[in-house]
Amino acid sequence: MTIRMCTAKIHRATVTEANLNYIGSVTIDEDLLKITHMLPFQMVQITNCSNGSLWRTYVIPGPAGRGDICLNGPPARLFAPGDKVIILAEADLTSDELSDFKPVVVFVDDANHPTQVERHEEAFSFAP
Repeated sequence: MTIRMCTAKIHRATVTEANLNYIGSVTIDEDLLKITHMLPFQMVQITNCSNGSLWRTYVIPGPAGRGDICLNGPPARLFAPGDKVIILAEADLTSDELSDFKPVVVFVDDANHPTQVERHEEAFSFAP
C-alpha cells in the first residue's frame, strides 16, 4: 500500500509571472527546488492565497537565484504576478518509507528567497 503525502511546502511565495501561452506547469527557482528536494516533473498543488484557487500541475526548474514562481498555461487565468501562493509537493510513500519521512517547509521573503527552513520530525506508526 502507498499513501500520498505532502513531502515539501513552499509557504507564501510570490507569483512573479503568469504565462498563458506556455504549455503548462509551474516554473520554480532551482534554489528552492534544491532546498525542498522537489524534482522536475514532480506533481505539486498550488493554492492562491489571494483568491482561493487551487491548481495541480508539474514542476519545471527556473534559473537559480532569480526567485521565479511562474504559473504557465491555463492557471495564468487564476494566478497573477504579486499573488501569494502555497506550493505543496506530493509523493506516494510506502508504510516502510514513512518511518524516516521528514517533510520540509520553506518560508520565503517577497522575492522568494528562503528565510527559514523547517523539517517536521513527527514519527509515523501504523497498526498491523
